[in-house]
Amino acid sequence: MTTQTGKRKDRENEKMEVEAVAAAQVVAAEEREESHRVICQLTDPEGTPLGLPIFLPETAGPKELQQLVNQLLNNEEKLPYAFYVSDHELAVQLGSYLQKNKVSVEKVITIVYQPQAVFRIRPVTRCSSTIAGHTEAVLSVAFSPDGRHLASGSGDTTVRMWDLNTQTPLFTCKGHKNWVLCIAWSPDGKYLVSGSKAGELIYWDPQTGKSLGNPLMGHKKWITGISWEPVHLSAPCRRFVSASKDGDARIWDVALKKCIISLTGHTLAITCVKWGGDGFIYTGSQDCTIKIWETTQGKLIQELKGHGHWVNSLALSTEYVLRTGAFDHTGKQYSSPEEMKQVALERYNKMRGAAPERLVSGSDDFTMFLWEPAASKHPKNRMTGHQQLVNHVFFSPDGQWIASASFDKSVKLWNGVTGSFVAAFRGHVGPVYQISWSADSRLLLSGSKDSTLKVWDIRTQKLKQDLPGHADEVFAVDWSPDGEKVASGGKDKVLKLWMG
Repeated sequence: MTTQTGKRKDRENEKMEVEAVAAAQVVAAEEREESHRVICQLTDPEGTPLGLPIFLPETAGPKELQQLVNQLLNNEEKLPYAFYVSDHELAVQLGSYLQKNKVSVEKVITIVYQPQAVFRIRPVTRCSSTIAGHTEAVLSVAFSPDGRHLASGSGDTTVRMWDLNTQTPLFTCKGHKNWVLCIAWSPDGKYLVSGSKAGELIYWDPQTGKSLGNPLMGHKKWITGISWEPVHLSAPCRRFVSASKDGDARIWDVALKKCIISLTGHTLAITCVKWGGDGFIYTGSQDCTIKIWETTQGKLIQELKGHGHWVNSLALSTEYVLRTGAFDHTGKQYSSPEEMKQVALERYNKMRGAAPERLVSGSDDFTMFLWEPAASKHPKNRMTGHQQLVNHVFFSPDGQWIASASFDKSVKLWNGVTGSFVAAFRGHVGPVYQISWSADSRLLLSGSKDSTLKVWDIRTQKLKQDLPGHADEVFAVDWSPDGEKVASGGKDKVLKLWMG
């Protein structure tokens, strides 16, 4: 009897021990699970939180985050997103990322989700043609808003239009008295305007290559920049603004064939001009200031100060949709100006979102400033790091990045919303003159004094493609808005087309 009771007790004890061990394992598993979860806050690029902070398993990666964001945003069509922690892309599981970057899991981790283009642009890898025609250096190249036409301006005083199908010269546009320094397509694709070293402007019909009137005279010195009124504000396109070494900017009406407003106030040369999506004109000058003008009477409404030397370059966060108007990667054409205006307005509003239009300026003082002029006259960020003058600044088409080109031979990448430094692209062995983005914001192109073009991958932050081929300095580069082609020109007088 006693033996049986003893045996039963032993069995009960064993059972209790087994249960205790099992319970301990469950608790340990729960604790382990707890310790393998990270508290995260999802935010959009502007910093607006998406819901409340949530616990995510360390095994969560971009794929799981994609599903989560699409779910939280109630997206009917699943959209692609990239994810960033402190400006570094999260391309692996959360746990390995945090371990590798030694991020403390005690605090809430902010994960920024960034919408990606639904289409993908192939990197250009080869020169598809070298087209002779200009007899002096090619100083500017520009694709039309729909990417179907290409124009160039040269030291030989001509503008040339090129046939992209046959990759041969189409029209030679004569009329300037001196070097053609800048060219600009109207965002509806109906006009091309060119400005010369003599100070006159000519507007051309791209269908015939003929000028549409006498040269527009008024500037006393050479033209430094041209920008058209956005098509979502006015269609068909009629007004553009020109900037000059003479210190003035002028608004012209191509229908009236004359200057309708002079913007005077800068004390030295204006180096760059942009007509913004909210209807204001921005001018940057050698007097170290940026001025903002309204466009009905030409009144100065704001002045942005901060640079200690010449302002060389300005860029707007909305610039890509302002340049392309109603045209996008689908290649759709429009039958009426009204339809074009409506589609352009929808594209602009979608791109801009609820945040104000941002402006970035690059200067001879080696620095850049990020501004939100509608919100403040003080800069949002002072961006330092270049060792020489900043020659060209440019927002990515989605407004999420800023790229800068400098005489220090580097291209730098910055966060387009905060202005914080992200990466330096090194590889050029001469000053970098000009940069251009692919339409999907995934690739960046640079042209340099070293005679090469280079394509940089934004995700890996590395050189994607080296494109030698020019015999001398590359002054001008442009990536077509449809993403298919790159054009470049420079001191060797030829125009090169590059394909994927």
